Amino acid sequence: MTGLAMATSSAPLRTAVVGFGVSGKVFHAPLIAADPDFSLDAIVTADPERAAEAARLYPAAKIFPTADALFGAAGDLDLVVLGTPPSGHFDLASAAIARGLHVVVDKPFVPASAEGEELLRLAADAGVQLTVFQNRRWDADFLTLRKLIADGALGDIRTFESRFEWWRPEGFGNWRDAATPAEGGGLLHDLGAHLIDQAIQLFGPVAESYGETANHGPNPDGGESEAFVSLLHESGVRSRLWMNGVAARTGPRFHVLGSAAGYTKWGLDIQEPQLADGILPTDPAYGVETEEAWGVLGAGGRDTAVPAEHGAYPAFYAGLARAIRGTGPLPVDPRESLEVLRIIEGLHASSRQPSGSASGA
Repeated sequence: MTGLAMATSSAPLRTAVVGFGVSGKVFHAPLIAADPDFSLDAIVTADPERAAEAARLYPAAKIFPTADALFGAAGDLDLVVLGTPPSGHFDLASAAIARGLHVVVDKPFVPASAEGEELLRLAADAGVQLTVFQNRRWDADFLTLRKLIADGALGDIRTFESRFEWWRPEGFGNWRDAATPAEGGGLLHDLGAHLIDQAIQLFGPVAESYGETANHGPNPDGGESEAFVSLLHESGVRSRLWMNGVAARTGPRFHVLGSAAGYTKWGLDIQEPQLADGILPTDPAYGVETEEAWGVLGAGGRDTAVPAEHGAYPAFYAGLARAIRGTGPLPVDPRESLEVLRIIEGLHASSRQPSGSASGA
């Protein structure tokens, strides 16, 4: 029974995760295994150690060494999740779509917007669901900020600052260190795909964009190790976004200024380290930030800690199940990820001009 047939069935959606690195192992597999609307039936990895770990963690799943081997058993699946480097996303997603399977593509969606446009066309023609794993829409701090804005606690928003910064001068230790922007590498593709997406979710379409990039990482031929992006939204809000893998000291995760108050939040969402430590989404402690990690709302020196919303990565797969069964929209419209990609492409194109690393788009 293919994914198309399964749309009207209440049986668990038979799912394969392609790739068992950080993406497949830490994010997708635990979320899928914890959701009764899905069954984790297959995992693809060519690495023997990862294959052994996948078999230990998910004994009911069949382990395949290659995607070609997996697609040979496509009739036993409904959904394919791609947790692989972005350079292969187009080929893998198009192969899955051709076999009538629904597809989740990890961000960045694809290296080039033309590839994304073609995947959207292929999915529409095949009648399958295609979405992008923009999990940071369900970070606790982002959900908290979104609620503050909706409640009017900040007044009219004037500026939004957002950062993802680490101190990793030795690099990430995986494909990210060597991949070029043409292959979906660099922090604009990797982290910018999250930060730009969050800014647009909060403040709407972008009228103007400007960016600066530099590479201070261990591989001079790879993508940028740091980037700054400034977005002027059609709503009038200015977003300033920083991505840095070589930040000896990090800035606040969010710093938002409005006409009535400001909001500042330090530190990254807790869900990724929890999943990496084996804490399952079914654990009552999952996604719950301690009071010490809460952001602060205030004006004129009068500050109040704001209780964090519950982090909710499982909401992505809950929404996907409804979309596949025809009872709700996709959790992430892939056209939104395509628009983020177009902004990133514009910034990269400008940064290749002779003016140097500062770029405007």
